[in-house]
Parts: sequence; structure tokens; C-alpha cells
Amino acid sequence: MENTAVTRVLVTGTSQGLGLGALGDLLDAGAQVVAHVRRPEQLDTVGRAVGADVPGVVGDLAEQTQVREVAEQVAALGGVDAVVHNAGTMDERLVLAVNVIAPYLLTALVPAQRHVYLSSSMHRGARLNTTRLAGVDWTGTRPTVSYSDSKLLVTALAAAVGRLRSGTWANAVDPGWVPTRMGGAGAPDDLEAGHRTQAWLALGEDPRTHVSAYWHHQRTQQPDRRATDVDFQDRLLAELEQATGTPLG
Repeated sequence: MENTAVTRVLVTGTSQGLGLGALGDLLDAGAQVVAHVRRPEQLDTVGRAVGADVPGVVGDLAEQTQVREVAEQVAALGGVDAVVHNAGTMDERLVLAVNVIAPYLLTALVPAQRHVYLSSSMHRGARLNTTRLAGVDWTGTRPTVSYSDSKLLVTALAAAVGRLRSGTWANAVDPGWVPTRMGGAGAPDDLEAGHRTQAWLALGEDPRTHVSAYWHHQRTQQPDRRATDVDFQDRLLAELEQATGTPLG
């Protein structure tokens, strides 16, 4: 993977797994990186893992206030060209905040030409009422969506960003069932292929990446048809704007 121009990429959730792997891939390609972690001490761990001191931003993406602080920290560092929205959780108390609201807010608040969102093949099993979204508690006070639901929502978000933002590439990535802390040590898929796809899309040097699409191991796939439903995308954006007080822009 070669990069002919210096690109600065923010990667969220870099303390381990796919995020840490994507960070390493980007550094190997000659890109500048900004590592996101939840706690300041994790930056030293990330630096040791990739063998380089990397600038970082700190914040808990489960908290909207801290997501906004992360965006401010990115701006103070001079901004970025691309964002890899890698951070995620399977905790149903937090999936809406971390997997959906945080990527939305960072998309709204961090200007970038390329956005890469972590999806999952599990989005196809979502049982969310996409017609109304009326049962979703966007405050997170009570769990109202599953992990699969959250991945359908973020996949629809990616499609909406690609549709509405001219000149922005917005891609969703299914990394496969890979051996991370979330996936478990026995997961059968290729961890390296999962994070390589995220980094490759963020760099945008390959002409094949000059699209907004749904990807698995550097190949495009069709996501669940609900994710490409324009009415659903518009309802989702309206709900997210109301929940955060922030338009996508």
C-alpha cells in the first residue's frame, strides 16, 4: 500500500484490534495519523505497539460532550483528511451512543474528504422498525437497539453521507468475524484483511476507492436494502440531528 501524498487520518478506537491495525497500516503507507483513545495513558501503549510516537486525541465516545471535545482536539492538531470511525461496542447500553451517535457527530464536526465507518454483516439481522424509528431512545437512558440494529443504522449513515455530501467518499466496511476482543479468539476471519480495508479506503489512493460503497475485504458488496432506502436515511438523519442538536451539514 503506497501513498503518493501525505494524508492525515483520524482513527477512533486505536487501543487494540482493528483500530490499532489500521493505524499501523496507515503509518506503513507513509500517512500521518491521529490516534483516538478513551484514556490518556493508552496513547503510550499505542505508540509502543506501532513503534512510533503518534499524536492523539482522548475522549469517551459514549458521551456526546466528550465526542465534541475530541472534534475540538482534532481541529487543534490542524484537522484531518480522512476519518476511520472504527470504535465500537457490543454493550447494548452503549451501542447507540458509540456505534451511531459518535460517528454522526464526528462526521458533522470534523471536516474530511473521506469517512470510513465500521459496519458488520450482522446489520442484515437488524429488527429495528425503520419505518418510524419511534421506539428508539436516543438519550441512551434505556437500551432500545441491538448491536445488529446499530450496525444497520451506521451503514445507512454512511450511505446518506455519500449521497448528500458532494466530494466526500463515505464507505462502510464489514471487517468479517475477526479475532478481536469483541469477536473472540476463535473467530475464523482474517483480522489483517479487516483493518487493511479500512486503511486502504482512508488513503483513497487506489482509483477503486473513489466511490461511496459497502465493502468486505477490499471488494464491494450490496448491504441490506434498508440501508440504501433514502427515506430511511432521511428519517435517521432527522432523528440524529434532533438527538444531538447538530445538523450533518
